[in-house]
Amino acid sequence: MLTEIAIITDRVAVVDALIDRDRGTFLIAPSDLSEVLGWELKPSGLCRDDTCVPVPNMDAIRVGDRLDVVAVAAAVGQPSVVDLDAGIVAVALSAELRRRALDDLDAPAFTLPDLDDVPHSLSEWAGKKKLLVTFSSWCGCRYDLPGWQALHDELGLEGFTVIAVAIDHSPDDVRPFTEGITMPVLYDPHHLLTELYAISNVPTVVWIDEDDRIVRPNAEAFGTDTFADFTGVVSAPHLDLVRRWVRHGEVPMEASEARGAVADLSDDEVLARLHFRLAAEAERRGDEVATRTHVLRAGELAPDDLTVWRAGMPLVGEDPFGQDFLDRYDDWKGRGSPAHSMPGDQTGAASGSTATETAR
Repeated sequence: MLTEIAIITDRVAVVDALIDRDRGTFLIAPSDLSEVLGWELKPSGLCRDDTCVPVPNMDAIRVGDRLDVVAVAAAVGQPSVVDLDAGIVAVALSAELRRRALDDLDAPAFTLPDLDDVPHSLSEWAGKKKLLVTFSSWCGCRYDLPGWQALHDELGLEGFTVIAVAIDHSPDDVRPFTEGITMPVLYDPHHLLTELYAISNVPTVVWIDEDDRIVRPNAEAFGTDTFADFTGVVSAPHLDLVRRWVRHGEVPMEASEARGAVADLSDDEVLARLHFRLAAEAERRGDEVATRTHVLRAGELAPDDLTVWRAGMPLVGEDPFGQDFLDRYDDWKGRGSPAHSMPGDQTGAASGSTATETAR
């Protein structure tokens, strides 16, 4: 019997499918493949644009007249996580895009909604220098938005923009902190940026030039001194570096230093993001059991990733500023505050500081 399922990639596609419990997968019509995964089945294999991946054994992806969505994703190198009972499958993005960001310094394209759910793409700001700032309602960095706005206003006529992206569940989570903010503010309910750019904490800032090349990879930085007494980190050194970059073309590091400065996501961290997407979609559907199951599993797979375990706390009714968070945070700090960002003092900020110290 056909049932409606959700397939999550960089968006959510809803299609009718058969549940195959023996295989642990969903079976979709070949005509839906391009819509849900972006690939087409051709005699030469699975194709997208100019890329074709050979499929030596078609029986591995076909079941009768239908396609095994998990097997198709695996054939093109994209891991997936399935919840048959919830009717949801999450499929990872191409790891090649992340490799190009971390090693080749090509900023991955993305399309995300603003707080009115109007989609915006990175290409809209082509020809400008861009400061990509990730923040969240579940982090004290939400109070840095006025500082980033001031920088945006100061340099806006000099070919520069701040693009703030909230790693958040809904626009309503973000809206209370954006009064008076006119710079672009997007939100990322499926945590696409954290996968595309290997981000594991907020605030994380990425510098992207006019040609969509990454000038300075993932690193913590602050728009104000709101938490400077606590963190020992002031905002001025980084903000001055940005000004010199915009006005004089000065870059804080050579491309040879930037390449590989941020570690790639592990296989478990990729799976954690898929479990998080399942949890977020389950929460939207009111499925409390599936939400909690996948939030817990995501946290187990990525215990050092605050964009996974801390972001999951509100989904299961836990306080991301409460004692449970503080206990886990102290444990994380005790393990050296591991994060996917540049090591050491890359911005003039105090060495050894961590972005999520602002959260407390």
